[in-house]
Amino acid sequence: MGELIPGLPEEVARECLVRVGFDQLPVVRRISRQWKSEVESPYYHRLRRSEGLTRPVLALVQAQPTAPSADDAAGPAAQKHSSTTGGPANSYRMVLLDPAEGRWTPLPPVPGPTGCGSLPLFCQATAVDGGRGRKRLVVVGGWDPETWAPTDAVLVYDFLTGAWRRGAPMPGPRRSFFACAAVGGAVYVAGGHDEEKNALRSALAYDPEADAWAPLPDMAAERDEPRGLCAAGRFLVAGGYTTQAQGRFVGSAEAFDPAASAWGSVQEGLLEDGACPRTCCAAPGAERVYMLRDGHLVARDGGATAPWRAVAQVPEDARTAATVAALPDGCVVVVGSGCHGGDQAVYVLREEEPGKGASWARAPTPPPEFSGHVQASCFLEI
Repeated sequence: MGELIPGLPEEVARECLVRVGFDQLPVVRRISRQWKSEVESPYYHRLRRSEGLTRPVLALVQAQPTAPSADDAAGPAAQKHSSTTGGPANSYRMVLLDPAEGRWTPLPPVPGPTGCGSLPLFCQATAVDGGRGRKRLVVVGGWDPETWAPTDAVLVYDFLTGAWRRGAPMPGPRRSFFACAAVGGAVYVAGGHDEEKNALRSALAYDPEADAWAPLPDMAAERDEPRGLCAAGRFLVAGGYTTQAQGRFVGSAEAFDPAASAWGSVQEGLLEDGACPRTCCAAPGAERVYMLRDGHLVARDGGATAPWRAVAQVPEDARTAATVAALPDGCVVVVGSGCHGGDQAVYVLREEEPGKGASWARAPTPPPEFSGHVQASCFLEI
């Protein structure tokens, strides 16, 4: 094999390649077989991580901006993002947000025919670590943007190829508003409701490497609109409600242990009864759960027996339709607006030590093309 970069020692050439931005990796792979082998090797990704070159980012399912018409005489107010306008209001795309730098990056459109390149409405998104250091985004389910019918769609974005592909469809019944999270290299799905609005107990696992689904044991209880989290190496399904309850959320949770291939006992009181778990998130690598409650960010360290504690009041311009994500460096990111249909604001909080106080830092205002409503999000490190 020749030199990685002609005229440079291999160590120096590798230091150059390891500093390539994630958005340039697909280009680098096409330069030569040697470069392709390099960026696909596990060592390459371990080196990026050891040198602090990976970055925590949020993948956001965000409303696409509406293109103004040529004869639009209504001015800027009519060019509002698509979540508040007619016509293409149901069009969503995947964007990446680096909250530290305030950098927004759109990913390529998804392959049709899901509503002219739109992601499904109310889809779930999660990030998976694959073989050979491969990082993927997996989008599961949701509603067809044009018909509003539930879909079994699976879309996988590979950061090395820079392209989406269609995955094996999610086995039936077609479900909506289910729990979803990645644990290890698999994506787990549980609960939600079927097309007859019946709450479900069933669960599934998807392997992106094999592009295959596998059934899991049923949960102990029906759970419609639960929240899925990766917590302490388990798939935690929090909250939800039964068919008969219709919107009366329970505070219990169940956790699936991939190593044992079994659900643990039901955890009562993880959340307050009646609390919607939509804003719950788990801190990576820690037994800590955050959520928004009455305009405040609250946290629980440990299981259901630990008390909830107030962390900080959420700024008023980010309390509506908020998305909450915890990063491995101790930061919590909130993306929300001051009112329904308002532009998104991004705030970052660093909790140095529980109970010692914390304050929000407002990230730079998103550019107009990234001001749309955020429907779903997940954390990843690239």
